Parts: sequence; C-alpha cells; structure tokens
Amino acid sequence: MFGLGKQKKENEGTPVCVVIPAAGSSRRMGGENKLMMELCDIPVLVRTVSAFERCDCIDCIVLTCREQDILPYGRLMRAYGFEKVKHIVRGGKTRTESVLAGVRACPEQARLVAVHDGARPLVTEEVIREAVTAAAQSGAAAPVVPLKDSIKRVEKGKILADVPRVAIAAVQTPQVFARALLLEALEAAEKSGQTFTDDCAAVEALGADVCATTGSYENIKITTPEDIAVGEAILRRREERE
Repeated sequence: MFGLGKQKKENEGTPVCVVIPAAGSSRRMGGENKLMMELCDIPVLVRTVSAFERCDCIDCIVLTCREQDILPYGRLMRAYGFEKVKHIVRGGKTRTESVLAGVRACPEQARLVAVHDGARPLVTEEVIREAVTAAAQSGAAAPVVPLKDSIKRVEKGKILADVPRVAIAAVQTPQVFARALLLEALEAAEKSGQTFTDDCAAVEALGADVCATTGSYENIKITTPEDIAVGEAILRRREERE
C-alpha cells in the first residue's frame, strides 16, 4: 500500500470535499495521459490523490475525467485502496464544466470544496491545511508563490515596461471555497458561456475576494516531459530530508 494511513480528523464542524479535475488532453505531454505517467514508480494521479487521502482535514474526494478514463481510474483507485474517493464523474469540454460536474457530485454535507489540479502530485499537507483553514474563515482561499523572474510588459514584440513583482504572484491549487459560493460562480459562468483557467477567476467575477495563502515552489504542475524529471528530483530530495 502506498503511503496511506488513517489520521485523526480535526475538522468535524466543516466537512471538506476536494474535486480533482483529471480530464485534460495532455497535449503538451505529446498526447500520452500524463496522470498515468509515473513519478518514481508511482502514477502521477495516485500521488495527487494520496496527498488528500492522508490529509485529515479532507473528508472526501471526487474525480472528474474523460469518459474513457472512468473505468481505468476506478481500477487504479481500488488498487491503491483509497477510501475517500467517493465519485468518479465525467468532466466537460472545459475546466469550468469539469469542476462544476465535480462540485455537483460532492456530498450535500460538504460546506467547503477544494479544487486541485490532478497534475499537481507534490502538494503538501501544510499547503492544503492553510488554504482550508483560510477558506473556512473567509469563504475563499488559494495558495500563491512570489514570482522569481523579472516581469516585463510586451506589445508587438517589444518590451515596454517593468511590471513590479511585489504585486504579482503565481497561483496554485488547492483553491478552496464555500461550496455555495463556488457553485454560484461556476453556474453563472456556465450560463454566460464564460470559461476560466482557474476557479479563483470564476469567484472573482462575482465580486468576491479570495484570500492568498502560502504556496510552495515544490507544488509544481506536471505539464511537459521536463516536469517529470523535476518532480522526481523533488521527491528524491524529500526522501533525503526524512
């Protein structure tokens, strides 16, 4: 069994469900399903789900995926003995549609919904817990990390000006919201035909504020073949620290 183990649950008053969108096409990975690729001999999706399976502030997990992946993902979840995975549902053509399908599949008692990229397998309990805690207090929270590179404004192939880094950050997942707020935001997007690259944008479109919490530079998203090598290097470094 890979890294499982029951821990005492500390959030009895605020049930939390995590929706993991896993319906992408993996185009930048050459078409191969990146979530089934292995990081140090364990599939990416398994590592992602395991992070939430082991975290005691998460009550249940919902996966959204392409129809052809429902049965393979179900077999994978059973093979690793994941107990919190309650539903695997068909996603939509866009991220917004896929997340909405996942939110609708969450148990009614879930007061908070976290949304986490299936391709972010290295998220830590600390990042998850801080975002959940902040969302329980404010209604919406997402982890961010400061940008390391200098940022420029570019138009028509020319660099025009600096963009101060102090006001810019890279947003990560899990992004955590009061369920009613997220559902309202996604249903509004569906009705208007809008699509968003992340769920903070959908909530912000309603005029709601999102609290910024502490992310991690190790919480990378597996997108290209080079990211597999980076992810394995992070895992090896973690093993050395333990």
